[in-house]
Amino acid sequence: MRVLVIGSGAREHALLLALQRDPQVTGLAIAPGNAGTARIAEQHAVDVTSSAEVVALARAVRADLVVIGPEVPLVLGVADAVRAAGIVCFGPSRDAARIEGSKAFAKDVMAAAGVRTATSEIVDSPAHLDAALDRFGPPAGDAAWVVKDDRLAAGKGVVVTPDRDVARAHAAGLLETGHPVLLESYLDGPEVSLFCVVDGKTVVPLLPAQDFKRVGVGDAGPNTGGMGAYAPLPWLPDDVYRDVVGTIVEPVAAEMVARGSSFSGLLYVGLAITAKGPAVVEFNCRFGDPETQAVLALLESPLGQLLYAAGTGALADFGELRWRDGAAVTVVLAAENYPGRPRVGDVITGSEADGVLHAGTARRDDGAIVSSGGRVLSVVGIGDDLSAARARAYDIIGSIRLPGSHFRSDIALLAAQGKIRV
Repeated sequence: MRVLVIGSGAREHALLLALQRDPQVTGLAIAPGNAGTARIAEQHAVDVTSSAEVVALARAVRADLVVIGPEVPLVLGVADAVRAAGIVCFGPSRDAARIEGSKAFAKDVMAAAGVRTATSEIVDSPAHLDAALDRFGPPAGDAAWVVKDDRLAAGKGVVVTPDRDVARAHAAGLLETGHPVLLESYLDGPEVSLFCVVDGKTVVPLLPAQDFKRVGVGDAGPNTGGMGAYAPLPWLPDDVYRDVVGTIVEPVAAEMVARGSSFSGLLYVGLAITAKGPAVVEFNCRFGDPETQAVLALLESPLGQLLYAAGTGALADFGELRWRDGAAVTVVLAAENYPGRPRVGDVITGSEADGVLHAGTARRDDGAIVSSGGRVLSVVGIGDDLSAARARAYDIIGSIRLPGSHFRSDIALLAAQGKIRV
């Protein structure tokens, strides 16, 4: 089986490494890729948002399976075009990808499926903003205002703040672009990322993970695309995990089928484990980054065969997934000024060590690897437990040099210390 992966981040690097372990995968290609993925897969430069270019490449490399990593091509319908060309694709249709592309659509699906989530309100006019803010946030008894861009925002369109002025400024800035914003009630409790391979009503859950969105230690600073993650979650009881699959993921998958928007691909549910039980923060239509890097590092089942089964409607026959013992911790190394406009073009040393996955990297004509984006590398440590995995990840990242770079030193720390409670 020849597999074409679409994307250029550490998530796609992790997908390639897991696919490489599948004995039935005989060839790997990626578009556009990065300096790290070029070492393990054929590299091709295409516009990943162009259905015509992706289909043409899939035919040229004789792909038996196309795996689409990022959300933008999925929301634009690239998976539909690949399937229409007669090529198996792992990734939902344009219609199904609305569960990430429109937060209002996701809320409607959850309401119909009877899934618990934050109360919310769409604001589409600056004239309605102040009254809506008064209905949410600390004055109503919540811990913070939650303001979201209704569109795709690469994980950076959300502000959670106890400061009304900050919440208002973020909402007003979004409304000035002509797009609505979503106000939500605040959900307390630790957050969980759960990936599920879905084929219509069939749901196969992966290991739960937890990611770290804020840029700074102790969850300080603005949101990012993700600064680290770990799996599994020693503090999450098995019955809560099963409850999430049975009362949230499966009902949503069934509701999508009932709407004629059957989901085939990776359904990502972001959860808050509140005092009243699990509640949905968001749904995404693809593998999350950086959680993928930790979760797939522990997968022993053949990933290519799993994704192919989902893409061909045979997921129900795949069987139970196998996982290695222990834990994995991912720490993201970011460029100077990220999540603002990052500094790029700096030479990186130490980036070719085991456990280092590339994202914002490129190779210069002289052979040097340089930074080319905000989140530059993901470092994955594996160990017998979270403490050992953390130690390994930070040992690796300590050997990497990138001028002005930064990373969080507290990824998985509280979990390793047993300080997270449901």
